[in-house]
Amino acid sequence: MMRPLRIGLTGGIASGKSTVTQRFAELGVPVIDADVASRSVVEPGEPGLAQVVQRFGVGVLDERGRLDRRALRNLIFKDSFLRQALDAILHPLIRAQMEREAAAAKGPYVVMAIPLLVEAGSSDKRVDRVLVVDAEETLQIQRLQARDGSSAEQARAILVSQASRAARLAAADDVLSNSGTVAELRQAVDRLHEQYLQLAQTSSSRRDLT
Repeated sequence: MMRPLRIGLTGGIASGKSTVTQRFAELGVPVIDADVASRSVVEPGEPGLAQVVQRFGVGVLDERGRLDRRALRNLIFKDSFLRQALDAILHPLIRAQMEREAAAAKGPYVVMAIPLLVEAGSSDKRVDRVLVVDAEETLQIQRLQARDGSSAEQARAILVSQASRAARLAAADDVLSNSGTVAELRQAVDRLHEQYLQLAQTSSSRRDLT
């Protein structure tokens, strides 16, 4: 049986990815989210949490023995070596979890929400097509400040740590522009959904002939 077409959804922070994934899910499309997987692999009892504690110490746990994400974030934020060490632990576990979910997914296509898809480079072959949610950087900064209470300086630092807007757009097969209202963005997802259904059917037919 042919696997569903895989759409890799990405975009910068505060670009509107959550709104887009929510709408795809409402349309009945399986959504496999890297952020969800990143939380599941460090739940109590999971090997990922044990590896994180072994590397960073019990100070990254809260009083209930769960991962204290703020403590961990503060630890690695200004230390690229520690951030790379955390990535080396978590990324393979997250990828494996997403692959298991994708293999079990039903339907013509699935959406794999991967914030760092572009940062992974062209060697990342998990997806068949890249969908970028795009927003002006000034809008991202405003949304970050409103959402998280970040200062403009903190918001800019987060943007700088990610792939550039130009790099994401260069990697995109499809782009959803999020410069208008939420309703407009949801309508754009609806239109893209119809295109993906047609594309999935065409791709399946071609594979069946080979």
